[in-house]
Amino acid sequence: MHIVDMHCDTISRLYANGENLYDNSGHVDLKRMKQAGYSLQNFALFINKKKTHEPYEAARELVKLYEREMEKNREWIAPVYTWLDFVQNERKGKLSALLTLEEGAVCLGELSRLQEFYRLGVRMLTLTWNYPNELGYPNLGADFVTPDTTHGLTETGIRFLEEMEKLGMIPDVSHLSDAGFYDVLKHTKKPFVASHSNARAICPAVRNMTDDMIRRLAERGGVIGLNFCEDFLTDLSDEQRTPEQVLEAVVCHAEHITNVGGMECLGLGSDFDGIPGNRALPDVTSIERLMDALHKKGWKESEIDAVMGENVLRVYREILH
Repeated sequence: MHIVDMHCDTISRLYANGENLYDNSGHVDLKRMKQAGYSLQNFALFINKKKTHEPYEAARELVKLYEREMEKNREWIAPVYTWLDFVQNERKGKLSALLTLEEGAVCLGELSRLQEFYRLGVRMLTLTWNYPNELGYPNLGADFVTPDTTHGLTETGIRFLEEMEKLGMIPDVSHLSDAGFYDVLKHTKKPFVASHSNARAICPAVRNMTDDMIRRLAERGGVIGLNFCEDFLTDLSDEQRTPEQVLEAVVCHAEHITNVGGMECLGLGSDFDGIPGNRALPDVTSIERLMDALHKKGWKESEIDAVMGENVLRVYREILH
């Protein structure tokens, strides 16, 4: 079995607190990934552009930290630039790391910056975070349940999509407005992903996807990563949530998404180290608990394998050239 997670914010967390990738106090480290049997982890370079005047420079600093951690831990993990890299890492018994960007503003609206980050190893771009940028608009209304169906991608955003398809960089529509989602659908031909989003029919947060979005993304061959953020799993109050209820909510989202889009459209997108925590799935070692919960619901081993990693790997096999 392959375990592949499309989103964590571990690199940004390590930059902030000075800990290391091998063994730390967060949700993700190499020691626990090995214990849990992980195959590949996407590491996002997350930038809050409201907290920095230099998003490009801040992202470059995160790249340097990522590179240092890859070098320090090279006997355990290696970066993935192409599909062949993943295959070779597996043969060597190493974990794989795939670098992503969470906030298109780091490119300053310049294609040359996008190309530069590609050369540095970035293979997925979350087009927006929670603020409008040069590429488009996010889903972040005052109430967090009213989506933006009007403001989508800018002309620059559309040019970025075209360049990403040429390069072999995967567009990520998590955080993007509803209008932006349909712009991505219109202006791309290859699969794209929602790296860390859930089902809006189960929990109404605008960070989640409507059934129509799930179907359209699935028809394109893309994948949605289950987000473990409790606020995107359930609208119960914090006081009402129990570990059992939270785990049941994760399973409900998994069942709904696969019922709507098919078994091939779902993967993992934990958002570990970017969320306060999940009382049912507190870190990477708890993935087995999710597998057990799906098994108890009657899921076949092949279906659990698909969601744990095979669906995401199919997209990577197609795009990472």
